[in-house]
Amino acid sequence: MTELTHRRLLTIAAPIVLSNATVPLLGAVDTGVVGQMGQAAPIGAVGLGAVVLATVYWVFGFLRMGTSGLAAQAHGAGDMAERGAILLRALAIGLVAGLVFIACQGLIAWAAFRIAPASAEVETLARQYLAIRIWGAPATIGAYALTGWLIALERTRAVLALQLWINGVNIGLDLWFVIGLGWGVPGVAGATLVAEWSGLMLGIWLCRDGVLPWLRPALVRIWDRTALAVMLAVNRDIMIRSVLLQLSFTTFVFLGARFGDGTLAANQVLMQFLSITAYALDGFAFAAESLVGQAVGARAAGMVRQASRMAMQWGLAGGAAMAAVFALFGPAIIDLMTTAPEVRAEARLYLPWLVAAPLIGVASWIYDGIFIGATLTREMRRAMTFSVVVYGVALAVLVPALHNHGLWAALMVLNATRGLTMARAFPAAEAKAAGVSVA
Repeated sequence: MTELTHRRLLTIAAPIVLSNATVPLLGAVDTGVVGQMGQAAPIGAVGLGAVVLATVYWVFGFLRMGTSGLAAQAHGAGDMAERGAILLRALAIGLVAGLVFIACQGLIAWAAFRIAPASAEVETLARQYLAIRIWGAPATIGAYALTGWLIALERTRAVLALQLWINGVNIGLDLWFVIGLGWGVPGVAGATLVAEWSGLMLGIWLCRDGVLPWLRPALVRIWDRTALAVMLAVNRDIMIRSVLLQLSFTTFVFLGARFGDGTLAANQVLMQFLSITAYALDGFAFAAESLVGQAVGARAAGMVRQASRMAMQWGLAGGAAMAAVFALFGPAIIDLMTTAPEVRAEARLYLPWLVAAPLIGVASWIYDGIFIGATLTREMRRAMTFSVVVYGVALAVLVPALHNHGLWAALMVLNATRGLTMARAFPAAEAKAAGVSVA
């Protein structure tokens, strides 16, 4: 481990923030390009197809986080062969998972349209979209592994370059295929497919110098049973934690629907504030993954503490900045997102919760990064399980009494409980770096 400085942490975090800022752009361009066809059905088909695949691929989001923590520890320990083997294992998982999705594409489409039935025209176009894009499944899931591995090695500028490449190719081909060649919905899907596979190739090239010099010993270790068991356990815990978190947000949306269309729409607008906050603060959480993971691998308990403290300091500063932005410009942001007067009024009514949200939730987001870096995924899972139980109690008590205000209050309780429970478990990260077993 080299010296930990604020500049080093910001060098990791800044490219992630910039990379995240490009994510909404792609969806906007996809919608805008297909919107030039002058029909509603293609827009709905692309939106529906994209949501279906995003939901399916989301299941493997754990691969990014698990790869990051394990690779950072191997890097900190100076075990370059294992560092390379971790990437190869993760890419193998991505390949197998992608092939399974391709083989099951008919089942995926059937299930999707059973859950979210659409008009015959939209369903036909969405099936065309899915039939093309599903062939990018191995590339998309493999990119999770590459991204996590690059973050572990503090190479977040490469992550930014990869994101810019994928989005740039996608947008350029969108314009050519749809507007230039008139391919419609299949053109949008084809553009994304090419972008996904070219992104995977670029990502592998960006990782080459960290793997090729140790490729032979890495290949020998790739199927090591102990290492595979650790990877599976880490990824299992992260997946359970992520499913519980997603179920919490889904419950929020469903309960909000009971208060009428105006409140449901206002909640959806305000949830974008949470997304903006997460994108803005992800950089500090990712920096914690890399620096804490390397410190654990290097058996440097003091650096675990220092890296965690620095990440939390910047996270709190970022959270305070986001709260100030929402307090000052929240009404204007709401007006940009919707023109409906009743939705604007409802969103303004609940805006104070979103001003508080970055300050209440920042600890949980930064601790996620710390625990991923330390691969304390069992503790993450336990903290999430306990927090969801507390969230359920809060919903049962607060929603009947305070209605939608109670719903937002319960969500704040969820994030606060996550932060508190992980703070209590934090000493396990230092103990792990010190080589002390923690039950």
